[in-house]
Amino acid sequence: MLRQPKIEYKTPRQILSMREAGLVLSRGLDAAVSAARVGISTRELNAVFEEVLREAGATSNFLGYHGFPASICTSVNEEVVHGIPGDYVLRDGDIISIDGGAIVNGWHADSARTTIVGTPREEDVRLSQVTEEAMWRGIAALAGAKHVGDIGAAIDDYVSELPGQRLGILEDYVGHGIGTRMHQEPDVLNYRSSHRGPKVRPGLCLAIEPMLVLGGLETKVLDDDWTVVTTDGKRASQWEHTVAVHDGGIWVLSAEDGGASKLEPLGVVPVPVRA
Repeated sequence: MLRQPKIEYKTPRQILSMREAGLVLSRGLDAAVSAARVGISTRELNAVFEEVLREAGATSNFLGYHGFPASICTSVNEEVVHGIPGDYVLRDGDIISIDGGAIVNGWHADSARTTIVGTPREEDVRLSQVTEEAMWRGIAALAGAKHVGDIGAAIDDYVSELPGQRLGILEDYVGHGIGTRMHQEPDVLNYRSSHRGPKVRPGLCLAIEPMLVLGGLETKVLDDDWTVVTTDGKRASQWEHTVAVHDGGIWVLSAEDGGASKLEPLGVVPVPVRA
């Protein structure tokens, strides 16, 4: 028999603690994205993010994670995920995915955004917009999902049915459960699969994070043992939010408005948790 994942289901009060972490994280990403301009280094973006967490009394769940040396991942151009902040100075036309996490009172949140520096390339704008919308389609699907696999099916259907240049959905890197640890069961696939995954029930909290590329799906890890790049050098985008399922519906914990502005056009009204 297939092993059933051991899932940590949260109480409403615990979800509210995760919401605190999500709001701090949202402010940190706001600051880092606003600072991402021509001439700033990715190390400086990391410092901007860290200052927001420090002022809020939160800590990073990235820093020190299996030895990771920073509080955010900064993945530029062909870097897909897990890019390490450093001396690289952003240039006009760069596309950068900033992925961060926060811990408040032992509870975690995880979120990522893509932004374009300076003068954007049309294909990069589309890449980021489609990746973001794919994430929201997956989140919207969670509202009525029977199984976790319904999320990946919704993402896959949206991306594959778009007219124009076909974008690739990475399959080697997926979303995950989140709570008292950053990475928990279950895996959240970003593509349609015969494996339906565990049933969706109140208390389930997930990090939903599609990663799309302009070219092929093959990737490799650089010598720093972290940074994942496309082998063909094509550009990538990552978007992510932490989402909770509860008795009243779903709530995007790492979005300031709980996801309302993006979900309501898709027919889903996010519902805050009441303690």
